[in-house]
Amino acid sequence: MVSEQIRWNEKTSWQGIDESLASKRDLVLVFFDHPDCLTQEWYQELSRHYPNAIIAGASSSGSVLETTISDNDAVATAITFERSRVQCTSKKVADFSNMEALGSALGQDLLADQLRHVFILSDGLMVNGSELARGLSHVLPDGVSITGGMAGDGTRFEKTYVIAQGGAETGVVAAIGIYGETLRARSGCSAGWEEFGAERRITHAEGNVLYSIDDRPALELYKSYLGEFAADLPGSGLRFPMSVRNNPDSTPLIRTLLAVDEEKQSLTFAGDIPSGGLCRLMKTNMDKLIEHAGLAAEASKMGHEEECLVLLVSCVGRRLVLGQLCEEELEIIRETMGDKAVITGFYSYGELSEVGEARCSLHNQTMTLVSIYE
Repeated sequence: MVSEQIRWNEKTSWQGIDESLASKRDLVLVFFDHPDCLTQEWYQELSRHYPNAIIAGASSSGSVLETTISDNDAVATAITFERSRVQCTSKKVADFSNMEALGSALGQDLLADQLRHVFILSDGLMVNGSELARGLSHVLPDGVSITGGMAGDGTRFEKTYVIAQGGAETGVVAAIGIYGETLRARSGCSAGWEEFGAERRITHAEGNVLYSIDDRPALELYKSYLGEFAADLPGSGLRFPMSVRNNPDSTPLIRTLLAVDEEKQSLTFAGDIPSGGLCRLMKTNMDKLIEHAGLAAEASKMGHEEECLVLLVSCVGRRLVLGQLCEEELEIIRETMGDKAVITGFYSYGELSEVGEARCSLHNQTMTLVSIYE
């Protein structure tokens, strides 16, 4: 595995491309947060540099290159595999009645011998990530790991975009399959949030929309907990995610708030909310978030100082809490994975990982990563 990492901004365009190796790149992963990156001209420039590579990526709430997070620019990692191959497929949300069917269709497209890992890049606002994860899990066989995330839009929550062998589009989900007889992939996922307050009954929810808790309007109750932060919803909701579970014996999942509806007094989350289930609010501190980023890295590590590609997806809510210390969760990943790890990824509106009740589940407020070794 041979790679290079490059950065783009509106003043200097792309910097750091080794033109002598560009035609040999198999995969280019790009994460971006700039209006120019939505144009066909911008994509075509990148594809001219890497004419034989699969180019895929997502808009972000912070783009990661090694241990640096950046905004208002783009970063890309161009990879040449020595013993592996890649395939990319994508689907439009508008072509499916539900996201479980879309996930199944993506999985079917990638099924082939020696498939080892599937990396998902999804629209972050139009997709129920829980349904998407179920569809992928039903189709992809045991032994194929699944990670990825929901595209971000800073803290604006307006539109998110995915690149899949073409210019950036909204309402798209892409899946990248990585194949190889010797390829190994191992994922890790950890949060660092803790529940507080009383556990309450979810009395009315439909899909990822929560209408009432203990027969009280969900938004009204949520605001009562947030106090002064309520004025800044939905953005401030990233600091106070919700823990949900089907019953007292179920594994809790974290859900991040995406939108509020004042008229219906409802809350829309990034994944399913179980009607009749249980919920509690959550909080955290900086030390816990950084510690759990290290735990996620430990879970994904296979060897000592072995060359690997590390694809990470962390939640925008973690970034808001960590503030200027956010890069410390990247530094602990570097320390854990070693100097030979090539690190890239993005801050997201939701993370896909194998931790949870299903083989692949949607998580929020986690650090999720996968290390890929040839």
